[in-house]
Amino acid sequence: MNDYINAFANHLEDALTIGDKASIAVSKKSISTVLICGLGGSGIGGSIIKDVVSKKTGIPIVVSKGYSIPGFVNKNTLVIACSYSGNTEETLSSLEECLKKNAEITIITSGGKLQELAIKNTLNHIIIPGGHPPRAMFGYGFTQLFFILNNYKIITDSFKNDFTAAISLIKEHHSKIKDLASSIAEKLHKTTPIIYVADGYEGVAIRLRQQINENSKMLCWHHVVPEMNHNELLGWRTNTENLSVLYLRNENDYYRNDARIEINQSIVKKYTNTVLEVWSKGDSIIENSVYLINLGDWISWYLSVLNNVDAIEIDVINFLKEKLSKI
Repeated sequence: MNDYINAFANHLEDALTIGDKASIAVSKKSISTVLICGLGGSGIGGSIIKDVVSKKTGIPIVVSKGYSIPGFVNKNTLVIACSYSGNTEETLSSLEECLKKNAEITIITSGGKLQELAIKNTLNHIIIPGGHPPRAMFGYGFTQLFFILNNYKIITDSFKNDFTAAISLIKEHHSKIKDLASSIAEKLHKTTPIIYVADGYEGVAIRLRQQINENSKMLCWHHVVPEMNHNELLGWRTNTENLSVLYLRNENDYYRNDARIEINQSIVKKYTNTVLEVWSKGDSIIENSVYLINLGDWISWYLSVLNNVDAIEIDVINFLKEKLSKI
């Protein structure tokens, strides 16, 4: 996993090349809604791109992480099915329903049944390199989502410059990002981390939570400001032993959310001595997100070392899938 995280900037560069060369047929349909289907490391890109582009698009983007699809799906819905392996059963189930609705479908995968479906039904698809842990290949699938939305004229191609800048940012700050991540991991070690983030960056917080779950083999949760101010903040009364808090912050967070976070910190500091914050770098939401994603991946890696666990191992998930295969 250390090697995969080290290669993150290279993954993004390669993904831009793949996206530029991808052959996606232009649809004559008028797209009115977007549905992104995917789970885990394959699906988190949908949550993040929704945050990145929602304010700039004139149509709603919905992310589905289950077996079923929303009732609004029809022939004017762009469905993007994301499964790294191509065999994620929930995504395959959703896709079958989308086919029945005659939706406009594009697939991102490395192969498997999803690629077979794409070929059989003459669906647009982008193939990314296979044979690796899905969460470690996040940069490939995430980047293709932008190319697909651009192909359907839902966003402009300005994302390419933002990704190029983000790649340069990650490379320039590589050593500093690792040092910061190591320091944060030391403070989170032997605690249950809580990740707080302002509205607009929840997908980034979910990515960090998932990476701590999978790579570090630790329980963790996240919440969003201002929503958590209306409920979770009151939970800071009982069962607060061994908790730590990490705030992910951005210069473009809404100013009243900034104020809320400052007040929140004064409250939670009464119950834990471990309250940390990190500020993203970059001049765009893509740069901000990519920076925090890379930092978070490194935090999860250093926690895996401190916990003396194999970051890649997913035995319990494989056990679950094996049991499900018999049902």
